[in-house]
Amino acid sequence: MSRYIKSRKHAVAPLAALAASLTLPLAHAADTPAPADASTASAAAAPYLPQVKVEGTAQSDYKADKSASSKLTQPLLETPKTISVIKKEVLREQGAVSLIEALQNTPGITMQLGENGNTSAGDTFQMRGFSASTSTFVDGIRDLGAVTRDVFNIEQIEVVKGPAGADTGRAASAGYINLISKLPQVENSIDGSVTIGDASRKRASVDVNQKIFDNSAVRLNAVWQDYGVPGRDEVKRKNYGIAPSIAFGLNTPTRFFLYSQHLRQNNRPDGGIPTIGWPGYTAVSSATVTPAQAAALMAAPKIDSKNFYGSVHDYEDVKADMVTAKLEMDIGNQMTVRNISRYGRTYMDRMVTGINTIVAVNPADRSTWTLSRSRQRVNQTNEILANQTSINTTLSTGGIKHDLSTGIELMYESQDNRAFTAAAATPANLYNPNPNVDLGGSTRNVAGDTSGSTTTTAIYALDTISVTDALKLTAGLRTEHYKVKYASVATGALDTGKWVTSWNVAALYKLAENGTVYAAAANSLTPPGGANSTLAASGQNSTAADAQEAKNYEIGTKWDLLNKRLNLTAALYRSENDGQVSVDSVTNVATQGGKTRVQGIELAAVGQITNFWQITAGVQTMDAKALNQRSVNATTGVQTVTDGVRWTPKWSATLWNSYQWNDFTIGGGVRHTADQKRVVTVAATPSNGLSTLPAYTVVDVMGAYRVNKNLSLQLNVTNLFDKEYMSSLNNGGSRLVLGAPRAVTLMANIGF
Repeated sequence: MSRYIKSRKHAVAPLAALAASLTLPLAHAADTPAPADASTASAAAAPYLPQVKVEGTAQSDYKADKSASSKLTQPLLETPKTISVIKKEVLREQGAVSLIEALQNTPGITMQLGENGNTSAGDTFQMRGFSASTSTFVDGIRDLGAVTRDVFNIEQIEVVKGPAGADTGRAASAGYINLISKLPQVENSIDGSVTIGDASRKRASVDVNQKIFDNSAVRLNAVWQDYGVPGRDEVKRKNYGIAPSIAFGLNTPTRFFLYSQHLRQNNRPDGGIPTIGWPGYTAVSSATVTPAQAAALMAAPKIDSKNFYGSVHDYEDVKADMVTAKLEMDIGNQMTVRNISRYGRTYMDRMVTGINTIVAVNPADRSTWTLSRSRQRVNQTNEILANQTSINTTLSTGGIKHDLSTGIELMYESQDNRAFTAAAATPANLYNPNPNVDLGGSTRNVAGDTSGSTTTTAIYALDTISVTDALKLTAGLRTEHYKVKYASVATGALDTGKWVTSWNVAALYKLAENGTVYAAAANSLTPPGGANSTLAASGQNSTAADAQEAKNYEIGTKWDLLNKRLNLTAALYRSENDGQVSVDSVTNVATQGGKTRVQGIELAAVGQITNFWQITAGVQTMDAKALNQRSVNATTGVQTVTDGVRWTPKWSATLWNSYQWNDFTIGGGVRHTADQKRVVTVAATPSNGLSTLPAYTVVDVMGAYRVNKNLSLQLNVTNLFDKEYMSSLNNGGSRLVLGAPRAVTLMANIGF
């Protein structure tokens, strides 16, 4: 078999002492499994080296056999839901450094840009047609803040698709993403990497694990990055982070973990470029746009994709900290008790320039055309204080085996927004903008401040019942009381509180030792303010509104082939989200009659095809339809009927594979996303901009050479054929963000 050689030499003692000193003042924990249950434990500190041929049994670096979540008690082969596990070995081969890049390894996820002149910040995406931006978790605890997440401290990423309220609680209508942190192991190792690339990209990371006693260890992960963005002038991403941790009682019945993560970012955000000149671009005559101007706009070429329409004074400063403490105790009779506590705080101060309307006063002279701009400042602080106590046990009643996971969760979340009024921005020259212009600052607007908080008390029970050796039934129930408080000058003080209950049921049958079929159903609820701690006098977040309910129905099959080294899965799913606000076509009164349905097929393969060839691939179809979505313009009386769902491609696919030959490793992959509609209304009148985000296909490749047992060199080329494509489009269709052009990085991976 071919596997990575894992050198475990003596690590440097001062680095271990540094990790311990940084960790001991902190108190926190996470929802990672005990070492005995962790499928990735032996590879936790693997050096960044290509595979080396050794004899013996080996498992794929791509394939995980078990979830790291204590709530998912069965092997993935016997878990009746769609779960994609993206391991750090895949991210290393691809050179992926952010969560958005990592999620390109699973189909059905699309990125969002935001409303017209405003720009969405951080990890903003949809999953299976529904928003999933507030369903990101770290070790089973909700992670807050509209920030771009780095993967330097991530062991693996678990993507669970479909409503999952019984697993995680409210606002999980699309599923959830669980980031599993790197934690100490009983071994000594030092791993590191240094990366350079075009667009002045520079990055360095280190992972030090040091055994300090027989059953105790410390670990320190750190990263520094100074990144330009290929194909974009002036856009920058700078950050540094540190994640110290210490563990006691490893490989014993009582284990204690204390760990934290601290990330700082100093970025220059990208407000995008105008869509003029792209195929499908439309300019409509209006009271302010003459037919001659509209015709000139329609015939105009694209702008230079490198153009930056903001100011060099734009910024995004992020301070993200979390501290966790976790205690695990095996108390006999196949019972494990866990308690995890966390405090997290994310602060973001952001000034970004949005672009709006093109003004062509002189249609014949494009050099005089201008682009209006708007300035947006966001100053937001998110905090979370959480405690989870859970019990996992295996027991028998009447000769029937139960694998039971129960728990209590207590959580307090808050979001405070300090309002600012940005100075009016002067227009930019459409084809020759000046990024060095000073567009002015902002003034404090206390009247615009908002604050919100959510307090949650939840209890859950998830049971897998082994009726026979082949037949397993799963049932889960979670009930929680949430209370939301919100205050602003416009609304005054509002609050609401309700009990909501989520469930899941499933039946799984083992056709063979290596193959299963299953049928499952589940729901999730998003009560008013449940996604963002924001309330209003009317609409979806009205205190009187009912919770939106998403339901998921799925049948599927999973198979482990080739001596259980390759996993194949197939699932047929339908997700429905009911309770969305719509406007009655007769009374013009807002009601919760809107319903969205997304259904399709998802196929996946992950693992080893041969001893030297590994693969991870997936394809998903989405047939999306908006049901009962009608509204009436109160002024014109014109009725709008919606029959589709924005940003939902009919199909998407992803593939990555690598092959090892002696000291060489070569790899590559393809990503495809079909068209994504912006305009989803029936008989919609033409509007300015683009109505569809076009389909795209991108090819990436890599090659690595093992210099010696401690050093390897890796070359990555993304977008090999330099495909020009847009990765996201705003809701108004007037601006876009391009995918990166061909880009090259060289990485040196070091391991001791």
